Amino acid sequence: MRDGAQYLSLDSIDGSARLIVRGEWVLANYQAIERAIHAFLAQAGHASSAKQRRLPSALQVSGIDLSGLAAVDTAGAAQLARLIGPAHLSELLSQQDGLPAERLALLAAVAAAEPEAEPPGAPIPAWRELLGRIGMSVEHIWQLIVALLGFMGLTLEALGRNLFRPDRWRITAVVAQVEQSGLNAVPIVALLTFMVGAVIAFLGATVLADFGATIYTVTLVGFSFLREFAVLLTAILIAGRTASAYTAQLGSMKANQEIDAIRMMGLSPIDLLVVPRIIALLIAMPALTFVGMVSGIVGGMLVCAVALDISPSMFLTIFQRDIALRHFFLGMAKAPIFAYLIAIIGCLEGFKVRGSAQSVGEHTTSAVVQSIFVVILIDALAALFYMEMGW
Repeated sequence: MRDGAQYLSLDSIDGSARLIVRGEWVLANYQAIERAIHAFLAQAGHASSAKQRRLPSALQVSGIDLSGLAAVDTAGAAQLARLIGPAHLSELLSQQDGLPAERLALLAAVAAAEPEAEPPGAPIPAWRELLGRIGMSVEHIWQLIVALLGFMGLTLEALGRNLFRPDRWRITAVVAQVEQSGLNAVPIVALLTFMVGAVIAFLGATVLADFGATIYTVTLVGFSFLREFAVLLTAILIAGRTASAYTAQLGSMKANQEIDAIRMMGLSPIDLLVVPRIIALLIAMPALTFVGMVSGIVGGMLVCAVALDISPSMFLTIFQRDIALRHFFLGMAKAPIFAYLIAIIGCLEGFKVRGSAQSVGEHTTSAVVQSIFVVILIDALAALFYMEMGW
């Protein structure tokens, strides 16, 4: 084994293998040591182990001679640990007597820090990997549900505890959050619902014209916006706009350890940061939903006036005659539920941030996706409930 003899060799006595290490195992000789290890293993007749830079089980040594080791640093110690195996190297080092204490300590520290290599196994079939990923996804969803329910309990407890204590109401924080999440969102909510209302009227007019029932476009627009579209579109916009803002704000505070500082001062982050945001969204969401209803109906009215020769006065007369007031209340009843869910999801994801910009971005994206999914799910369940109740 001439190629690797400069750094290591194997001495077999009475059936036991003893690895002899010599030379300078330092960073400057890293490539030379790698070539020596490769040549040592290849000439021993173990090509697969040479590729892995690891002694095979057939060559596991029972002893190691480090007396010829002239110098060693962490790079060389890591190469030796990978060759022998971290656990086996730690065991062999306990048998060394003549090596200086500082070198023994360095080798032991590197062996303890070096991860144990996994033995190569058989390739995993695709169907097993697919089932494993499905299982991991189900487990992740279950953990999200448990965390959300637990956080919901904390927020409800905080709301109930502070409800009858006006001295703990944070009016300024609530008003500021209402402005950010409510007033500043009025233009985008009004514009989007206006355009969707116009599109619904166009579609209704196109389809109903084949049956000579274009007059029912008024009923279609009013019914759809009072019960579904206004609150759903508003909730989706708020999920993308406000839930992400809540997560980014709380996540940045978590990354800067401001939340830890709040706890150190004996204050509750739930009372101080979460409750004002929940109350603000509970106030802003119904108001924005009402704006969405009005804007969508106005968009439908404009299309009816331009394309169907239905004047605004006729539109309002048909609307008042055919659309019951209960549809308005059924749509508005979902707004506080959506507001509460969006607020707690955004705040919960903010508290999950782990102190890096990447974590803030990941949890902000997660908050938006979860909020939109929950909003659509609850809206579908509410629609089924309304249908079964005959409302």
